[in-house]
Amino acid sequence: MSKIEWTERSWNPIIGCAIVSPGCTNCYAMRMAHRLGQNPMTPDYAGLTRVVNDKPVWTGEVRLAGHDALTAPMKRRTPTIWFVNSMSDLFADAVEDAWIDAVFAVMALTPQHTYQVLTKRPDRMRDYASHVSLERLATAFGQGALPITRNDVYRAFGMAEKFSYDPPTPRLPLRNVWLGVSAEDQRRADERIPILLDTPAQTRFVSIEPMLGRISLVSDLGGIQWMGGQRGCGGTHVGTGATGCPRTPHHHHDARCRPGLDWVIVGGESGPGARPMHPDWARQLRNECSAAGVPFFFKQWGEWEPRGTWEPGPRRQRAIMLDGAPVPDDITPQDVGGHRFVRTGKKAAGRLLDGVQHDCMPG
Repeated sequence: MSKIEWTERSWNPIIGCAIVSPGCTNCYAMRMAHRLGQNPMTPDYAGLTRVVNDKPVWTGEVRLAGHDALTAPMKRRTPTIWFVNSMSDLFADAVEDAWIDAVFAVMALTPQHTYQVLTKRPDRMRDYASHVSLERLATAFGQGALPITRNDVYRAFGMAEKFSYDPPTPRLPLRNVWLGVSAEDQRRADERIPILLDTPAQTRFVSIEPMLGRISLVSDLGGIQWMGGQRGCGGTHVGTGATGCPRTPHHHHDARCRPGLDWVIVGGESGPGARPMHPDWARQLRNECSAAGVPFFFKQWGEWEPRGTWEPGPRRQRAIMLDGAPVPDDITPQDVGGHRFVRTGKKAAGRLLDGVQHDCMPG
């Protein structure tokens, strides 16, 4: 089982990554890969990181994990939610197209599972999802590379005569694959979310973790309403208030009725060097999701727990203003919209937002 609250298991067919934005600075996977790389029992991780200023940093090298790792979901019949590549980014620059094909082929061959794919490289994800075909996925593996025969693969993808007990042929985009982007601040949200919403996918989501600044998802940047939108514009309908999709009876089939985000995850940063998350940042997204009817998942406060007063004793404490800047020592945090934090660690800080645990998911 995974320790990540919004999934059930992690699946790592690819390992290794590269830093692309501030949200990568204290990446837990980078630290874990460094530890694993020093363990003789996990030699595949050796050389994926290097030490810079006493901290492990990705080298940019990526590797396809062993055959057992790649085909792991095929050996599990129980429907499971899998987070794809917690130790990498499926669409990192150095990942070969053939590797992505293999991952998508496994996902297509296991419709009983749900897969969560998260990237900071939405351009490549959009390009891939827009051009992939079932014929391409059917040839992703050589003879004997899967725990099923080549003819089984061809039948699964509708390229050979099916048996009566075969499941339906999958359609693209795959219904069991959720595509998402990470966005740690408004700049990255503005850069990545419009591309995500232009990507063929059954379910689209955003993970705002670590949340490093105030973010609003009430936007139509890119021509699509991020929050809301009409699901299934099949005739005259009353819109949800999305751009060009009014709350009066109307009918059209263009991008004005395209759906926006299906899920929002929010979480603070954990681990060494973690930066605190202002409570009002999380509250704003909770409220925006509630107003738009979008599932909201509050994952964690992270390393820093918000407190109303300073704690006595030697614990590390700090205060930040609404823009994330430190509150000067001679100013009371509340006087400038700031908030106090005590470094208690992820577990102690918990995952309650205003006393409520938010665990909403799509579907």
